[in-house]
Amino acid sequence: MNLEAWNAGHLMDQRLIPAPADPDLVSPYRTFTRDEWAHLRADAPLTLSVDDLTRLQSINDPISIDEIVAIYLPLSRLLSLYVAATQGLFKATQRFLLAEAEVKVPYVIGVAGSVAVGKSTTARVLKALLSRWPNTPKVELVTTDGFLLPNSELERRGLMQRKGFPESYDGAAILRFLSDVKAGKPAVSAPVYSHLVYDVVPGEQVTVERPDILILEGLNVLQPNRMPRDGKAIPFVSDYFDFSVYLDAHEDDLHRWYVNRFMTLRQTAFRDPRSFFRKYAEIGEEEALAIAQNLWTGINLPNLRENILPTRQRASLILTKGASHRIQQVALRRL
Repeated sequence: MNLEAWNAGHLMDQRLIPAPADPDLVSPYRTFTRDEWAHLRADAPLTLSVDDLTRLQSINDPISIDEIVAIYLPLSRLLSLYVAATQGLFKATQRFLLAEAEVKVPYVIGVAGSVAVGKSTTARVLKALLSRWPNTPKVELVTTDGFLLPNSELERRGLMQRKGFPESYDGAAILRFLSDVKAGKPAVSAPVYSHLVYDVVPGEQVTVERPDILILEGLNVLQPNRMPRDGKAIPFVSDYFDFSVYLDAHEDDLHRWYVNRFMTLRQTAFRDPRSFFRKYAEIGEEEALAIAQNLWTGINLPNLRENILPTRQRASLILTKGASHRIQQVALRRL
């Protein structure tokens, strides 16, 4: 049989194969219940104390020792294995290329998900746990908030009501930052954002110096660019990731968490005279509640539906939360 006839027969055989009755059979993810995932901790030691957790968690994002043990210790163990394997692959590639100088390239982890889902707490917990593994003592955390366009520029472009949407970021600056990190440059700087003044801080930067692991946390870090029509390369932020985590939750829970956080901040950070949101601390509770609801339905919910949730299936790992912020399911992308 010649090649043309074989191809024709092969295509015919493919057409005769029925679609699987159970879509999970062809899912790129392997799914674990909370208990199944917790068993994968093995003998990974708990290296965080209750005081550590208090410092790491965000407002209205409770996290317990049980959550650390059941979810984050197994994840830190897996990531430690992945980093070790990547370090070995890098050394093998250097030998193959007969490279004279070996430059350490950081392992980059992206953390994505909606507003109020708990990305910041997850990123900080991962940083604390991963820095305690012997092969990754130096872990840095950078958020994409610093790459938001300054408020003055957002106002000029009419984007203040689209803050947090992909077009409100300096995408080119994020790509340059990650490209320099992955190139092994000795010091790479990123701008700093202040949630107090709700703006990028002029002249302030955070510098990472060849860490073992870099964690990049943000709403849209898994967002793809438009596909080029001419075949030219257009890099995605996620092209620079070695691993990525998406924090998932039901819309109703995210809505409730966001509003609760807003109302809590009225009694805390919003009362700071420097706060951009100072005005919300001084109005009545009913009016503040209405504003929080409008901010969710007018800005954060559309961003979730249009830009954030569609990227969920691009993650290496999906952590699904229940109504109490407790992670109920873990989905790990198959290798």
